[in-house]
Amino acid sequence: MLGLKFETETSWVEIAKDNLEQILTDHAFAEQKASANAISITINYSEETEMVKEMLNIAIEELEHFQMVHKLMIKRGFVLGQAQKNDYASKLQQFFPKTKDRNEALIQRLLVAALIEARSCERFKVFSDNLEDPELSAFYKELMISEANHYTTFLGFAREYQDPKIVNEKWDSLLNYEAQMMKNRGNQAKVHG
Repeated sequence: MLGLKFETETSWVEIAKDNLEQILTDHAFAEQKASANAISITINYSEETEMVKEMLNIAIEELEHFQMVHKLMIKRGFVLGQAQKNDYASKLQQFFPKTKDRNEALIQRLLVAALIEARSCERFKVFSDNLEDPELSAFYKELMISEANHYTTFLGFAREYQDPKIVNEKWDSLLNYEAQMMKNRGNQAKVHG
């Protein structure tokens, strides 16, 4: 699915279902971080008008997702609480060497963002398909579609700002790296845990 090279096992769903407040809390903060990332791209690459327009749309949508998750938590009697460390994104960012080349830095950010969205999409699908809770199942199915759109947007811009053949090679290498990383995950009630 989505070119990912490691599929989430349904055992992760059982962990997430048994720790619903935790998975929803982690999800809420993941949506905040996704919104902040899109805003950061608009700040750092403000001259790229078409990309800025799309990043603003994503930022707003991700913030709306945060609000939706928060409302769902309140409805179920959960409290959001403090943000918790999630090393998934930082480990992905470590894949690429640091660069002072502004365009290369953008490509790296776009590819990491695309992969985070793709993995979120995949996890939401697995969660939705394996929940007995109709409300949560429908909720995560709806979000899955949105995450897939974000994934294609980030990947599309990467291919626009650099030779698509080079981007595809980087993307494939990043997917392989992430697949190895994911083999040791799936044991926490976190979206990428």
